[in-house]
Amino acid sequence: MISDLENKRLLLQGNEAVAYGALAAGCRFFAGYPITPATEISELLAAELPKVGGTFAQMEDEIASMGAIIGASLAGVKSMTATSGPGFSLMQENLGYACVAEVPCVIVNVMRGGPSTGLPTCPSQGDVQMARWGTHGDHPIIVLATSSVEDSFSITVKAFNLSEQFRVPVIILSDEVVAHTRECVQLPELKRIRIVDRIRPSVPPDWYKPYEGDNRGVPHMAAFGDGYRHHVTGLIHDEHGFPTQKENEVLHFQNRLTQKITRGFPEIMMTRNFMLEDAEVAVIAYGSVARSAYKAVEDARKQGTKAGLLQLITLFPFCRSQVTPVLEQCRAVLVPEMNMGQISREVQRVNQGKSIVVKHNRIDGNFITPQELYTQLVKL
Repeated sequence: MISDLENKRLLLQGNEAVAYGALAAGCRFFAGYPITPATEISELLAAELPKVGGTFAQMEDEIASMGAIIGASLAGVKSMTATSGPGFSLMQENLGYACVAEVPCVIVNVMRGGPSTGLPTCPSQGDVQMARWGTHGDHPIIVLATSSVEDSFSITVKAFNLSEQFRVPVIILSDEVVAHTRECVQLPELKRIRIVDRIRPSVPPDWYKPYEGDNRGVPHMAAFGDGYRHHVTGLIHDEHGFPTQKENEVLHFQNRLTQKITRGFPEIMMTRNFMLEDAEVAVIAYGSVARSAYKAVEDARKQGTKAGLLQLITLFPFCRSQVTPVLEQCRAVLVPEMNMGQISREVQRVNQGKSIVVKHNRIDGNFITPQELYTQLVKL
């Protein structure tokens, strides 16, 4: 049980840390389908969830997995699924349903080489834009990226908190390197972990409007079976949950979905700075590539290059307010990714001529090494 692991030094891989983070955050339902390189998350939760009164369900496919966690969440249970690229593709329609119905849930995508079956055992960061825009229509969503085993635990807890706080699906992007790296970590005491739960309605059932936003724009959420009427649909709906095409109601609904995330930017946006105070060149990186970037920046500093690193933990909403000062300060910025340049496009969009933005990409199934980035930094 998770409580037996408090204050102990443990040798864990990233996938195991994700599972323990979910348990610590209060996840009590998991539905999924085995897929490389995410299967260890399912394996550990299959063993551990029953010990804490939770439920594990292996589904027939990823479409059903996403539907199952939506149903469990509507019934009042914190829920999660885990997959990789091909499975994540199958989840997109139900992910859109969770967005429009404002169902809190967590989806872990352990990225691998693609497209299609691609490179199942190789790392990639090719699903970044898919995580943001994979399901159709304008929709709010939060995307976080892990870079270490310790991250995998703490960011999973944070993902559940944000999901409950804003009634929105949260996607965690890991990758094969993070997932299967083993590191010695010490899990914190459970009582010291901040846990956020959805706000339940405080009004009588007759007064309850399931999609009436509070002052943050977030509706309070009753669980099915609690005696509150709760109509759920994938159609655009009014405050009672019933479909509408009235212009003012559609506009109010769409704006509220966006504004609840906009107002929550300060809590949602997470980055780490490393040696940026006097940096003249910088790396903007995320996920496992950020690990290489830390070493590359250290080595560049030893050789007299004033380098720094901005590690993105929150990928979307994009951390414009954190990226802009780096672009204004540094004469050149390096954006390394294991894709063709998915976050570099976001950096370029924010840049507007402030700095020189250089891409460094690998799409051959191999990891970006510290030496590669060091060589690039010295050139810059």
